[in-house]
Amino acid sequence: MAGLGIPLLFLDIDGPLIPFGAPPPGGYPTYRSPYATGPGPGPSSGPDANPLLDRVDPALGRRLLNLPCELVWATTWMSDANACLSPWLGLPQLPVLDWPVANDDEPVGLHWKTRALVARAAGRPFAWVDDEITAADRRWASAHSPAPVLLHRVDHQRGLTDADFATLDAWLRSV
Repeated sequence: MAGLGIPLLFLDIDGPLIPFGAPPPGGYPTYRSPYATGPGPGPSSGPDANPLLDRVDPALGRRLLNLPCELVWATTWMSDANACLSPWLGLPQLPVLDWPVANDDEPVGLHWKTRALVARAAGRPFAWVDDEITAADRRWASAHSPAPVLLHRVDHQRGLTDADFATLDAWLRSV
């Protein structure tokens, strides 16, 4: 696979970084992000801020930076990902994937992000971390990407775990 370039890692926020849904036993840990609701500094503090940001473990940033890849936000948060999450996680400003206009001819069961991710990768190997990935997305991406792909589904109630990082690190190093 020489010459394909460093792999991309497309990263969703809701689910992988912000656990949500019915809490696991013991509830969700909180980290008191300055970018969440409540008093304190941060461009997103105040009544309109996202209270779920307190669930984002700031240690995830270091772990993401240690992966052998180029990180790209693949989220509906768009530029808010860089404004709210990058500083909290200690990440640089990351590229943000632009989403295409909705397409009515998507194959049944294909996630609306899948085609855009394969197009943005432009032949580079990539991993996609999301909580909505299906078998249809895996089949489509494998069939339409000339490079290796890993579509890694994260449990939205737990977010990224040690096991997820081990899987990502091993796959990224293998390509």
